[in-house]
Amino acid sequence: MALAKQIIGSSLIEKSEFFSSSSKLFLARPSLVPSQRRLVHLRRAQRGPVAAISEDLVKIVPVFSAEKPAKLKVRAVVTVRNKIKEDFKEAISKHLDSLTDKIGRNVVLELVSTELDPRTKAPKKSSEGVLKDWSKKSNLKAERVNYTAEFTVDSSFGVPGAITVTNKHQNEFFLETITLEGFACGPLHFPVNSWMQSKKDHPEKRIVFCNKPYLPDQTPDGLKELRQRELKNLRGDGTGVRKLSDRIYDYALYNDLGNPDKGIDLARPTLGGNKIPYPRRCRTGRPPTDTDMLAESRVEKPLPMYVPRDEQFEESKMDTFLFGRLKGVLHNLVPSLMSSFKADKDFRGFADIDSLYSEGVLLKLGLQDEFLKKLPLPSMVSKFQDYNQGVLKYDTPKILSKDKLCWLRDDEFARQAVAGVNPLSIERLKVFPPESKLDPEVYGPLESALKEEHITPYLYGMTVHQALDENKLYMVDYHDVYLPFLDRINALDGRKAYATRTLYFLTPTGVLKPIAIELTLPNTGPSSRSKRVLTPAVDATTNWMWQLAKAHVCANDAGVHQLVHHWLRTHATLEPFILAAHRQLSAMHPIYKLLDPHMRYTLEINKLARQILINADGVIESCFTPGRYAMEISSSAYQTWRFDTQSLPADLVQRGMAVPDPTQAHGVRLVMEDYPYGSDGLFIWGAIENWVRTYVHHYYPDSSLIRNDRELQDWYSESVNVGHADLRHENWWPSLSTADDLVSILSTLIWLASAQHAALNFAQYPYGGYVPNRPPLMRRMIPEENDPEYANFISDPQKFFLSALPSVLQAIKYMAVVDILSTHSPDEEYLGERQQPSTWSGDADVVEAFHKFSAEIREIEKEIDRRNSDPSLKHRCGAGVLPYELLVPSSEPGITCRGVPNSISI
Repeated sequence: MALAKQIIGSSLIEKSEFFSSSSKLFLARPSLVPSQRRLVHLRRAQRGPVAAISEDLVKIVPVFSAEKPAKLKVRAVVTVRNKIKEDFKEAISKHLDSLTDKIGRNVVLELVSTELDPRTKAPKKSSEGVLKDWSKKSNLKAERVNYTAEFTVDSSFGVPGAITVTNKHQNEFFLETITLEGFACGPLHFPVNSWMQSKKDHPEKRIVFCNKPYLPDQTPDGLKELRQRELKNLRGDGTGVRKLSDRIYDYALYNDLGNPDKGIDLARPTLGGNKIPYPRRCRTGRPPTDTDMLAESRVEKPLPMYVPRDEQFEESKMDTFLFGRLKGVLHNLVPSLMSSFKADKDFRGFADIDSLYSEGVLLKLGLQDEFLKKLPLPSMVSKFQDYNQGVLKYDTPKILSKDKLCWLRDDEFARQAVAGVNPLSIERLKVFPPESKLDPEVYGPLESALKEEHITPYLYGMTVHQALDENKLYMVDYHDVYLPFLDRINALDGRKAYATRTLYFLTPTGVLKPIAIELTLPNTGPSSRSKRVLTPAVDATTNWMWQLAKAHVCANDAGVHQLVHHWLRTHATLEPFILAAHRQLSAMHPIYKLLDPHMRYTLEINKLARQILINADGVIESCFTPGRYAMEISSSAYQTWRFDTQSLPADLVQRGMAVPDPTQAHGVRLVMEDYPYGSDGLFIWGAIENWVRTYVHHYYPDSSLIRNDRELQDWYSESVNVGHADLRHENWWPSLSTADDLVSILSTLIWLASAQHAALNFAQYPYGGYVPNRPPLMRRMIPEENDPEYANFISDPQKFFLSALPSVLQAIKYMAVVDILSTHSPDEEYLGERQQPSTWSGDADVVEAFHKFSAEIREIEKEIDRRNSDPSLKHRCGAGVLPYELLVPSSEPGITCRGVPNSISI
């Protein structure tokens, strides 16, 4: 054993399974070889790409004298992912790289030991190793290519904990994994998944770390300085304009949504700060506009906007997004062409809407020939030979798949409040009549117009008091959200809105039914008709009135869903936590490794949202009721947002949809048993929380470790104090002192990034793609008998109803957008999955725990399928009723109305 220690290094001997007390036979011929038993186990568990490991790497080590350490050869297998498509400049650069690689402009790696050299007090380093055969393999068309590099190390080198990479080529390349072979501890895995920039752009060596996690205080001496240097590089210095190749994470205000240089109508207020509080976004450092020094100049599509290089879409994701964007471009281009031929128009009948799916936009409108003649980009269409059947024809939304007329039914209208696109607004009614929280000094009398006589006929013989006591009354209340903005919204062209309240009753059969809709307008004078209550239809006229009222509720709901629950509560509020994680948590930190898959693509999709969705005159302003005031509504909601109520159990309790119950697995009990989002969500929440608890307690067996973890504390502190600076003084922020605190915070973040976002995002086209079911805006008020429009309404109520919905142009633009947003890409990673599932962590116990989590997720999927076949659950099973699959974890690519990705990736 002493001789082996001398040859290979004492630290390797002590940590290696090769040199247990039973390994006497092996010690007779000491070698640097990987563990074959361990290798087989990793291959069996592997589902993602990992660098190939040689079976035959066996180097016989001669016996050397004790005075001089042996020089040993080890090898790296490096997996590089090729670009599928290259532009002309990239192709030329790649060819040059292939030529110059042979004369020293190559890719150089160097191993860094976890140990310090006792003489120099610096980390031990290997010789430099060059990636071999780059020029020979440069033309391979495979998605992944393996290269090798060889190094010389002393027998006392110890265990490599980091590798530095220098790219002397002109082109960047994507480095997926590095696997080191030849050390006695077995193969060492370095999951990289990062772009390696050319040295000419970024002179410093890139640092990649082994998959073994370390808390800051447990960092081996040889890695401490590298750990700090890498974090410093990621933080930057807060100055300068960011280049697209940079990897710098920093904060900025939302001061780039407007474009005042193009006109005052495109100026928008800055979000963030005392006046208009908002979370922070990723800093780009662009110069200010010419007309407003506080507004950042814009980068308009299709030009790229900065996010750190590793946050950008991978190629398969970008291909999917570009095809979706191509559809959007064509759908937006068609309206502009149409407007040159004829004025925008209303749908003439429901058959016009149906034709968008059966015949396509151009064919139905007779514009296909004119389109091909006048389209400035005919090459776009030539890529799609059957364009009328593909690019310009919409898929039939899922809402029409079982019952084409289901959207007209009251029970379906109510069912979508608990199992549709937005199941987060419904709350249990605790007080009748409902009460506003707005300031009456500003908004006038705020008493509800709802009276007991409005709803008593629909309570199945109950009194209102009994219905409240027995948890039978529910409400979706948008009164306070919209009322402060209604005067301005209704002054916009093509926008008419009320502040709505909708009451629902849970019938004895377990089906939710709408029983009253309150419509409120600002109280502008003593004779103003500011409040109105409609109840279910009793004749033909009231039936159409009721359908119009439900459509106005849906338009309110679409705005709150998109701006508050979807954008604000998932996309925007998570961005600061992601920025802080990259800035303060080393890639070696176990919490970074836990969060990593749940941060994928979010900064990129948020950047694209600022560029084309939430910007001035963007999709949200064009297609949704609030128009140019959309982001101000989002900011208003942020002022009442609380992180401590974002977990699913806390949110359900806050809305009265559940009550605390310590006898239940999740600590709460639903008051409405058939609440698909709530019941399925609690399953997912429980699995996430159990997994996080196991993970946290593994690394933090004592809470003092959490309090003393400077990276962890800096991450949480910066997320709150910088990323959410406008709310940093609120006393509801959870503390981070114990393992339970950390479990709660991390479970909430993972829940929001995965299941919460999935429940809010992937049903947008399946439900909203049929505009009458879920109009994003309304263009007509509901007429009363003395109104000039009342006669038109009575004479042709269907025509009036369609004229109140979005126009043809508005509808097809909206449909194109939600089609993109509802699509899963081929490279989606779903809950319970990860890249390199068996090697993402070097801790075998944690890998095993992750596999148990994955198995639990698969069992949950089976249970949801069972529930969707249970006829007693009428909100998810029945004639014409869509199953609730939004929280089913897995999905195929495309629009499936199911699937829970790990992260906010679209």
